[in-house]
Amino acid sequence: MNNPSPDSTTAWHTVGIDEALSQLDSNDDTGLTAQAVLDRRSQYGPNELEEVGGRPAWRILLDQFTNIMLLMLIAVAVVSGVLSYRNQEFPKDAIAIFAIVILNGVLGYLQESRAEKALAALKQMASPSVRVQRDGRLQEVPSQDLVPGDIMLLEAGDQVAADGRLLEASNLQLRESALTGEAQGVNKQATRTLAADTGLADRKNLVFQGTEVAQGRGRVLITGTGMKTELGRIAAMLQGVETEPTPLQQRMTQLGNVLVTGSLTLVAIVVGAGVFFGGWGAFERLLEVALSMAVAVVPEGLPAVITVTLAIGTQRMVRRHALIRRLPAVETLGSVTTICSDKTGTLTQNKMVVQQMRTLSQSLQVTGEGYAPEGEFIGEGQPLDPRQVPDVGLLLVDGLLCNDSVLQKEAGDWAIMGDPTEGALVVMAAKSGLDRHRLGHELQRVVEFPFSSERKRMSVVFSGVNALAADLALPKALASAPYLMLAKGSPEMLLECCTHGLKGTEQFELDKETRSRILDNSAEMAAQGLRVLGFAYRPITTVPDEGDPDLAERDLVWLGLVGMIDALRPEVRVAVQRCRAAGIRPMMITGDHQLTAMAIAQDLGIADAEAKSLSGADLEAMGQTDLEAAVKEVNIYARVSPEHKLRIVKALQKDHQIVAMTGDGVNDAPALKQAEIGIAMGITGTDVSKEASDMVLLDDNFATIVAATEEGRVVYTNIRRFVKYILGSNIGELLTIALSPLLLPILDVPLSPLQILWMNLVTDGFPALALAVEPAEPDVMEQPPHDPQEGIFARGLGAYMLRIGIVFAIISVSMMVWAYQHAQQGGDPDRWKTMVFTTLCLAQMGHAIAVRSGSRLTIEMSPWSNPFVLGAVLLTCVLQLMLIYVEPLRNFFGTHLLSSFELLICFGFSTLLFVWVEAEKIYRRIRGKVVRD
Repeated sequence: MNNPSPDSTTAWHTVGIDEALSQLDSNDDTGLTAQAVLDRRSQYGPNELEEVGGRPAWRILLDQFTNIMLLMLIAVAVVSGVLSYRNQEFPKDAIAIFAIVILNGVLGYLQESRAEKALAALKQMASPSVRVQRDGRLQEVPSQDLVPGDIMLLEAGDQVAADGRLLEASNLQLRESALTGEAQGVNKQATRTLAADTGLADRKNLVFQGTEVAQGRGRVLITGTGMKTELGRIAAMLQGVETEPTPLQQRMTQLGNVLVTGSLTLVAIVVGAGVFFGGWGAFERLLEVALSMAVAVVPEGLPAVITVTLAIGTQRMVRRHALIRRLPAVETLGSVTTICSDKTGTLTQNKMVVQQMRTLSQSLQVTGEGYAPEGEFIGEGQPLDPRQVPDVGLLLVDGLLCNDSVLQKEAGDWAIMGDPTEGALVVMAAKSGLDRHRLGHELQRVVEFPFSSERKRMSVVFSGVNALAADLALPKALASAPYLMLAKGSPEMLLECCTHGLKGTEQFELDKETRSRILDNSAEMAAQGLRVLGFAYRPITTVPDEGDPDLAERDLVWLGLVGMIDALRPEVRVAVQRCRAAGIRPMMITGDHQLTAMAIAQDLGIADAEAKSLSGADLEAMGQTDLEAAVKEVNIYARVSPEHKLRIVKALQKDHQIVAMTGDGVNDAPALKQAEIGIAMGITGTDVSKEASDMVLLDDNFATIVAATEEGRVVYTNIRRFVKYILGSNIGELLTIALSPLLLPILDVPLSPLQILWMNLVTDGFPALALAVEPAEPDVMEQPPHDPQEGIFARGLGAYMLRIGIVFAIISVSMMVWAYQHAQQGGDPDRWKTMVFTTLCLAQMGHAIAVRSGSRLTIEMSPWSNPFVLGAVLLTCVLQLMLIYVEPLRNFFGTHLLSSFELLICFGFSTLLFVWVEAEKIYRRIRGKVVRD
């Protein structure tokens, strides 16, 4: 046997059995020889998914210290340590700065170091062992030893270990939901060849690695192993997706660049001016000023505050059934502009529910939601008892008994054991009052012809037909028949087996016009997005031969049609409306059929009657440029493949959209990873999709995404709120330190690096954390999403921080001049430094109270709507006083005792910043300007 080199792009679903065997040089009877297996294993490698190495842990940790602000702090710590060594002082400033650098580095490492487990979850989907035919005998081998050309045997319960072309299939049904996202089992057919453009979910002559055999058995010619399988292609796509920084990470990078650049520029000006006017003798003193300025400009506490804020946001989201797996995703949710949602289980309940029945005498609507056996049958606007209408009642019995599913109550909720479609028929019958348990005792199933994909129908034969008379009116023809055949299936295929129809109690021969009307009704129901089944029966006198279903299923009597749909989640319509009001665009990307997708999208308000939709085949024919144009208008995508989902997300991102993508199957993993927010289903989702996601929906509900988006907006608003609070003071500190040697050359540096660290970590930190839990504004979901491209200083934030920093500096310098003159009159001449330090700290407390809102005055806001701010202010004031009046702390931080009068002066100057911020609000209100945080 030669080693084949088949074209890796071969569309195996288009190839017949003999041609496939020929291309792979395999033998249908004996399989491969042992030597051929060895040769091919060296050629193709093991049947395993290959992993591309990521960053090692040490590299992730090292990368944390490439942040420009941390690099500047490291330089400051080194210079500070050198100066302390020269002056023979304990280097407490350098140690404190290094401690902050290490803390921030560790925080960043913990956020990034989570190992990528999506590929590991993919690997777990491979079967540990498999039965193959080699050298003419059956063998069991490890799955990694499979090679193309092997012949694999499958039976119920097996997990498919490689991709392959079916050679034989006996009632073979596979669960492919993990790969395709479709919940329905797929009936496989070995003898068919399919068109080249057949979608993955419809390739019924192929099997795929990672799927499961639900029933039947089969023999498979392996066509692809390892990375050449559909699962392997997904793994390659998954590893090929590069993780982009989140909007918050981009904004923090921008912030660091601006702060460091501005600080270094100001340092250069101060040192240059000092040397020019004071000569090189003042250089060391100016160097101390520069060090203090560098420490002042860096918001050392900001990374910790942001991390805690995001963690608080995750806790709030868990209470709303959204589990955040990566902290930065909390803020990113607030920037989402487009939500790409799957249909099944997210927009819908993943519960098939009958909505319509059409017999030749009646057209009925069926009410009720979910699997609860509660509802009515409405005909011509009036409720009716379906059991009193013979053709309707018999159709209900048909749906109930030609069925293998069971309705039962679990933990207080109704649930279906079995196929969801059959479950919907059981629920429909239960709504009419038919008792499956009693009928099962009185009617005995004697023969069953199971569903097959060739016949597209199933039928059963029962004895004890007379028992039905107690529950419903029966046609006369059933009165004397010992047996009853009940059938259901594809309306077109089942109608071909029917010679008569039942209308009320009358049986008549079907004519061409009636057949045409039945098919028109079926098409009309399908156009509404319903899954349509046909029903028929036949009274018989003898038990048919089980081996010949086609002979038995003849001369049937047509009963009618049933239309069912995966019922919508009742809260989703409101959630879609909230999306649109918030300027977020909802889209549906599903593996379901186009008609079903369009009907549900229109019902939910995702699309209108004139909206366009695209199928997977349409996307296949499109170039990426055409798709990028199409995604600006099209909201509905049906019958899509993994590559299509990934392409759609990339096309939206090309249009500068922040995309949230939902998914539950393995096939969704690359798109989930590519999207800014990948959202996996917590109930139905695979481990692969969860590992690739940023967020997991604990209830698989679209409305939860909208709730999480609201929380994300609140988090982003609060981040902006405490950023302007923290940086307003930092700029004030920076200007105060810069101005002191220029305006008053006789003064020392007013603040030591250690005192600045205290301000940035404690005085700023506690109130900033309190601002992080500020409740949402009432209209938070009535505003459009923020521009994804906006910088951290957008919408007036930069101007505000600069303005407040200047006011802060003016207050501080004025205080400095007064305090210096006051201190020279007696006592400790360095008390002025402590007064400046205290004034700066206390002024921030007033700023924290005022900054809670950009438009409402503090007296208009209840302090109890966020009591944490009041608590943080009181705590920080106490801690600041301890630095002055507790001797060990006073000695460590280099402060001086203040008299009651001096402390009162500090409080007086510090209130001026609060007054300024409140005055700005009044001014804007008079001018009619609305400011949003």
